[in-house]
Amino acid sequence: MTMTEKAERKAAAENPPSEQEEVIFRAEKITKIYPGTVALDEVDFEIYRGKVNVLVGENGAGKSTLMKILAGVEQPTSGQLYLNGKQIENSSIIEAGKNGIGIIFQEMMIFPNLTVTENLFIGREKLNQGIVSNKVQREETVRILNQMEQPIDPDRLVGELRVGQQQIIEIARAISENKRILIMDEPTSALSNSEVTVLFQLMRELLVKGVTIVYISHKLEELMQIGDYVTVLRDGKRVAAAKIRDIDLSWIIRWMVGEKQGMFTYYQKRELGEELMRVEDITLPRIGGGYSVDHVSFTVRKGEILGLYGFVGSGRTELFECLCGCAKDATGTIFIHGKEVRSKKITGRIMDGIILVPENRQVDGLVQTMSVGGNIVLSSLRKYIKGFSLSKKEEKKAVAEKISEISIKVSDPNRLITSLSGGNQQKVVVSRALLTDPTILLLDEPTRGIDVGAKSEIFQIVNKLASQGYGIIFVSTELKEVIAIADRILVMSKGKITGEFLREEATEEALVTASAIGHELKGGAHA
Repeated sequence: MTMTEKAERKAAAENPPSEQEEVIFRAEKITKIYPGTVALDEVDFEIYRGKVNVLVGENGAGKSTLMKILAGVEQPTSGQLYLNGKQIENSSIIEAGKNGIGIIFQEMMIFPNLTVTENLFIGREKLNQGIVSNKVQREETVRILNQMEQPIDPDRLVGELRVGQQQIIEIARAISENKRILIMDEPTSALSNSEVTVLFQLMRELLVKGVTIVYISHKLEELMQIGDYVTVLRDGKRVAAAKIRDIDLSWIIRWMVGEKQGMFTYYQKRELGEELMRVEDITLPRIGGGYSVDHVSFTVRKGEILGLYGFVGSGRTELFECLCGCAKDATGTIFIHGKEVRSKKITGRIMDGIILVPENRQVDGLVQTMSVGGNIVLSSLRKYIKGFSLSKKEEKKAVAEKISEISIKVSDPNRLITSLSGGNQQKVVVSRALLTDPTILLLDEPTRGIDVGAKSEIFQIVNKLASQGYGIIFVSTELKEVIAIADRILVMSKGKITGEFLREEATEEALVTASAIGHELKGGAHA
């Protein structure tokens, strides 16, 4: 670190934002101790009235823990909370709600078997003479969704919506509660660019109405765009705070990662080998007509990282479902090492060498009630069958090897998977996929909801796997990530491949242009 950087950091730590603007909420010396872990270490946090108060830090820095304490979900080991200068105790989420504090959780808290309207009003139903008024609730749901510019059917089951729409419902529910302080923990992690724009406009309207917002996101450009104040946590401690207008992106990153290397150098050049996978004419009909995946064909070579980019609803996730055996109605032909894949089921596709690391790791990638080790070996248990039972010795050995190989930070593999940070949970999902001995790894948004440092680690793992000869298809809604990691990029729009670009010719403008059209457009040279 240069002398200038040291001076800058010292000044930032010693000169937090002035309090000319009113502090509506203050957390003082908040400490939270879990068995074997100090999640928060005497953290101070100020929330300024009518502003967007940004909280940043790597996974495991303590952001979500602090927010859960503010929202009454968790109780601090020590420390005090003050609302408008008066000490309070948010002994429960209900008590916090009475104090005007609401939260949108990082992991969605939806009820998939209930309608959109029922999700918005569950636990606080509108009553008419003791009976739930479905009409009033539906009218209010329509009003909120129209305000958010979201043409979502209020009578549709939430489980039938795509992930981005489910996130919108989470946000709509929080907005409908009319809180004075609204905590948003990764609210845009599953949203498209257009949905993010609408959310930001809605946030500005809430600020005008006197709502104060606490905002957490790993998309740092968002923070610079929407934030007023920023507080940085690292390793459970507050390390810096500033007004957004007084800093830049590199300032945030330096304070987040400390002396660690930055996240922006992802790509590693390597020689690509023979064709591993060929996909011909993959098609998935859409309910109501048309196609979710519309006659898609492409190849993947040994050691290649094939980027797949497109807006939400472009067909990327549906294509992955076709490839991994989730979509029963899919047609088309897949070849692995020149041999046609016959199986239509997930287990068969895994045995053929195709495995998916899903977008929603909490719902589709992990079993929350199982241990870290149990999750790692879940897809490869057949490898450890000895006679009529499982070999615990072989399981334990495999788990230890993957924890070491992928650098999963866990003190004991018997700990619940929920004890790990988001980045380490993602490593567990990748480890489980690797134990199936795949040829092709399908990585669907592998960096969603993880921090700068964890992203860097995930990309190091992806590069390492590519250098070992795996074929990797990498999906991300982050343009910079796709361009930074991929050897070649396919763009999807309306279920079709609308662009194909070699690494050297891929630009953000070209990818966005290809994403926005509905007819085929090719880049220059192709692999």
